Amino acid sequence: MHGNKQHLQKDFFLYNASKARSKTYINMREVSERFRLPPSEYVIVPSTYEPHQEGEFILRVFSEKRNLSEEVENTISVDRPVKKKKAKPIIFVSDRANSNKELGVDQESEEGKDKTSPDKPEKSPQPRPGNTDQESEEQLQFRNIFRQIAGDDMEVCADELKNILNMVVNKHKDLKTQGFTLESCRSMIALMDTDGSGRLNLQEFHHLWKKIKAWQKIFKHYDTDQSGTINSYEMRNAVNDAGFHLNSQLYDIITMRYADKHMNIDFDSFICCFVRLEGMFRAFNAFDKDGDGIIKLNVLEWLQLTMYA
Repeated sequence: MHGNKQHLQKDFFLYNASKARSKTYINMREVSERFRLPPSEYVIVPSTYEPHQEGEFILRVFSEKRNLSEEVENTISVDRPVKKKKAKPIIFVSDRANSNKELGVDQESEEGKDKTSPDKPEKSPQPRPGNTDQESEEQLQFRNIFRQIAGDDMEVCADELKNILNMVVNKHKDLKTQGFTLESCRSMIALMDTDGSGRLNLQEFHHLWKKIKAWQKIFKHYDTDQSGTINSYEMRNAVNDAGFHLNSQLYDIITMRYADKHMNIDFDSFICCFVRLEGMFRAFNAFDKDGDGIIKLNVLEWLQLTMYA
């Protein structure tokens, strides 16, 4: 390890044998062991008789010289594009049209990665080989489906968004899912609704679908048996791959909130969790004006923020 404070992956335990461990035990009230180890750096992993159970343990270390020990915890953060301007706080849903500029920032970050700096002459954008026709066909497909369901106003509510997403997802035969629920679609609208209308236009929907496709790719990577679910351990790695860096307490909350009784998470719950994380990090960063990781909200701001999340 040598000073690494990050959560250890499964491969670490596959290729590093334990230096000491408790004997095979049954579900008793107490298990204790005493070990004598040479000076070094060690990882202590408590265990319970049944998986996914909480338990207490006590560790005593006797050493000739002063030693340091600490709980391994990650710093809570999210990978976000570099922004030139700080977004204003989101207080009321009706204020989003003027205060929340996150959608535009994300789009500029995705679409303008290859642009030159202001002091250099701009080059005409070159089409990416092999992707132009595919992207155009996908955009045309979305526009047709969107127009059929949205109607003349070209905006969709949660029910209509559910129909669109399920129509598209059902075409992915390699993804085993029963589709999105209405509650998940309401959360998606709350995340992407930048004009405070409670509905999504084609641009907002297309931006949402880009995020869903990226998260879907992560889900399929960990759903190796194509069962349509991933376990709680894989969920920890998936959350990290998506750019959300949490601590053990938050991972436990995610498992408790989104996993079934077998500690598995299906695709709909997986996307709903990522939508919630994206929205809450975005809102917190908007309120955190000085970037010190601390915000202050009154009861109205808190309820406005949580009720529409």
